[in-house]
Amino acid sequence: MTTQNHLKNECERLDGKGYGAYKDLRGEYDLGECRVVVDHVQSDPYAPPSKVCVVMDRHRAGLPEELLANRVRHIALEDYLSRSVARVIQAEAGDKDRIEVDVGRQEILERTAVRIDAQTIELRLAVGLPARGRRILGRQAAYLLSALLPRIALRGLVFSGLDEETAFEHVWRAEDQEVLRQRIGELGCVGFVGNGARLARSSGVNDAPMQGEEVVPFSSPPELELAVDLPHAGRVYGMGIPAGVTVIVGGGYHGKSTLLRALERGVYNHVPGDGRDLVVTEPTAVKIRAEDGRAVRGVDISPFINALPNKQSTRSFATSNASGSTSQAANIMEALEAQSRLLLVDEDTSATNFMIRDSRMQALVAKEQEPITPFLDRIQELYTAFGVSTILVMGGSGDYLSEADTVLKLQTYEASVVTEEARAVMDRFPRQRRREISAPLTRRSSRLVASACLALGPRDKVRSKGTSQVTFGKSSIDLACVEQLLDPSQTRSVAAILRMLPAFLEPNGGQIREAVEEILAQVVKQGVDSLGAKRGRHPGDLAMVRSQEVLAAISRYRRLQLAAEGEGR
Repeated sequence: MTTQNHLKNECERLDGKGYGAYKDLRGEYDLGECRVVVDHVQSDPYAPPSKVCVVMDRHRAGLPEELLANRVRHIALEDYLSRSVARVIQAEAGDKDRIEVDVGRQEILERTAVRIDAQTIELRLAVGLPARGRRILGRQAAYLLSALLPRIALRGLVFSGLDEETAFEHVWRAEDQEVLRQRIGELGCVGFVGNGARLARSSGVNDAPMQGEEVVPFSSPPELELAVDLPHAGRVYGMGIPAGVTVIVGGGYHGKSTLLRALERGVYNHVPGDGRDLVVTEPTAVKIRAEDGRAVRGVDISPFINALPNKQSTRSFATSNASGSTSQAANIMEALEAQSRLLLVDEDTSATNFMIRDSRMQALVAKEQEPITPFLDRIQELYTAFGVSTILVMGGSGDYLSEADTVLKLQTYEASVVTEEARAVMDRFPRQRRREISAPLTRRSSRLVASACLALGPRDKVRSKGTSQVTFGKSSIDLACVEQLLDPSQTRSVAAILRMLPAFLEPNGGQIREAVEEILAQVVKQGVDSLGAKRGRHPGDLAMVRSQEVLAAISRYRRLQLAAEGEGR
């Protein structure tokens, strides 16, 4: 290991040389209070930035042991420290310094930007090495690597220099949410919205909480109010959403979809001050929507769609261009395959002909001429047969009231329970439509995927672009409608898992759910670092992802091939 003086001398020696000479800096440098490790050097000033680590002894950072006592606390502390470093970068770095840390937004995710182990704490940064044109600026590089980066690390990571109260609050709030999510399941609920929660967001592109006097804090209806004791916040009160079928009604713009979106994000822990840090949901919850144009391969959609005019089988349905109804049916069956116990559905993003078929349309178009069994006729069966609950936003069809176990009404963002009122309405206006179920709902086992369809050629690459796209070899996987995939770092992790997947499948075919769960179990044990693809390049921009989102990506892969079409195991 070389010293700080050696690093400075090397940088100054490279001054004025072509940018490629920066590769001579790769290696580890002892700067006394910490070490700087140059893992990867960018090929030119306009390429993705270089990867640099700053490593210090954990004892030097002085991190309280109680904040690392379990996995939830460990993840939350790493998240807090990455945000602390981001604030220091903003304060310390100049306009020309390109220094980035992969920091989260409103959710607390396990990330690879800051990693704490038994001996060290490691900060992973993306750094643009300074240049004029394509010529090295050696003195600026010496300052950046030997002075600025260590100062950022020390100011952002050493606990004695941080706001200890906010650090503890960050960790305790995450642990409370994790405990709350577990407790509501024990209480027979699939969701919880704490009193005082601020659900409205700043804008459609800014997930920060809306500010202003017009924001209405959430208040639970008395009939659904629960008291839950948490380890740090103590006793909290809020609305528990019971398992079963919950229909959310109300006028337009009164907060129905806002509540559903908060529940959709409730599978993740949130930072203090987000407004949703007491909103939690059953951890396997999946948002269901129509997705015109998506690819579907080998999905049994026969519980919802059967007897197509072209005689195509729907027990192992395949298409490269799904309609609204077939895509929504496939999304539900894939969610069941992914072991989801809660479906979240909004009429605004659903296919109308998949959701409802009223008595007049039944009279005009005979069932023998209609291949679609509406979701209306399966929603209660999903719960009674398989224990899969649904929370549905519905303002346009009263037929769903007869299937609801709980009916919530949103009026000017205030929730009330109107289950009895809904039953009175049903008594006044009896159902006139007929149920259109020809066979009971069946749940098939995981599809068998041929590992060869996931094999990559020597020149094939796996990349992600933003949150919504993965390029896998010669195919592009569109994830724009996988709404619980929130962060580009999660999408990078999805891409990494797809790259690993063939090794976890039998040569003649393997069950995709089991393979993905095996990979994620390894990730939980070894850390998200284990998804890093290349030695010598720290994986500083990955984040934990759920099996539901990984399986959604696989299902949208247009070259997916099944080892046994239509057969589970």
